[in-house]
Formats: sequence, C-alpha cells, structure tokens
Amino acid sequence: MTGTDKPKTKPKLHDPADFGTFGRYAETPVEQMPAPMREAFDFTAELRGQVPGPHRIWASNPGLLTVLAPVGAYFQNASTLSKAEIEIAACVICGRWGAAWVTHEHEKIAELVAGLEPVKVEALIAGLPTAFDDERQQVVYEIAATLAAARVLPHGVFRRAQRLLGDAGISDVTALLGWFTAVSLTLKAYDVPSDATGLAQ
Repeated sequence: MTGTDKPKTKPKLHDPADFGTFGRYAETPVEQMPAPMREAFDFTAELRGQVPGPHRIWASNPGLLTVLAPVGAYFQNASTLSKAEIEIAACVICGRWGAAWVTHEHEKIAELVAGLEPVKVEALIAGLPTAFDDERQQVVYEIAATLAAARVLPHGVFRRAQRLLGDAGISDVTALLGWFTAVSLTLKAYDVPSDATGLAQ
C-alpha cells in the first residue's frame, strides 16, 4: 500500500439509522401526531380496538388509513366467511408473500383462535399440499392456493365455490387475498420482523 492509498472501509451491515420503531418505520408517538394522522389513528383504534400491524405504517397516510381500516374491520366482524376460512386464506397468501410479521401473527391466530390443526397451518404457510374435511374450508383453500400461485381457477372449483360459498363468499375470498397482499407488501417494504412490537399505544 502506498502513502496515497486509503484503507477501504467496509459498509455497515446493520446501520441503526436504517430502522425505526416498527421495522424501518419510525412511528410518531400518539401525543405528537399532527391532527390528520391522529384523527385517522383514533378512527382505526375505535373501529378495531387497536391500531395493529400495517395500520401503524398506514397512519403516515391518513387518507389511505381511513379507507383501508374499515376493510380490515369488515373481515374481522362482518365477512360471510368463518374465522377458520379467513385464516386459511390469510395463511396461504401471507406465506406466499413471505412477510415475517403478519405470517407469524396469523400462524398463531389460525391455531389458537380459529382452531386449525398446526400441521395444516404449517402446510398453508409453506405452500405445501393439505386438505380439509369441511367442504367450505377445502374450497377456500383451493381458491386461495390457486390464485396465490397465479394460476387459472378451474371451472369445476369455481362451480363448487358458488355452491358452497355463493358469489358473496367468492368475492370475500378474493378481496381477502387482496387485503392480505396489501398488508404483506407494506410490512415487507418496511422490513418488519416477526418479533416487532412498535411503540406502546
């Protein structure tokens, strides 16, 4: 090395400046939120009982949060799908996108709240084949697995879904897959790990 050569510095692999309070997202404490953000935050908290997961991030865009929060609340409270059916679709699509936080959360919810067998939940997340004795659960699984794999939904599966779920139920499954796609991609963009807790609310 000559006198003019400078030693090369290695880039930092984990720069604390890259991370906030919820993955890469730096949350604003509730008492410091500007009025529009606080209104959207409070609206979501009233609607859902808390401001969970991606809603914390969407609070940075109050107009978006006030549109999206009711969609999540709909699936929580008013969907035509059962809790088990919702969790089957959620685990399939969250596993497809590989967002750590939401996949971890819904693995627990699917088992502990919806009562699905752990081995089936693991298969849903991993994209492995599984099956359900309940006809409705089975057709929800087939729709979710097919669409998550970007394949054409066969006519026979569609007809079975119409018989078992009706068009309202098929719409619920497909919109739910879109909902959890938005959730997953938001959390992936902000690199939110499975153990993230964020600021106390």
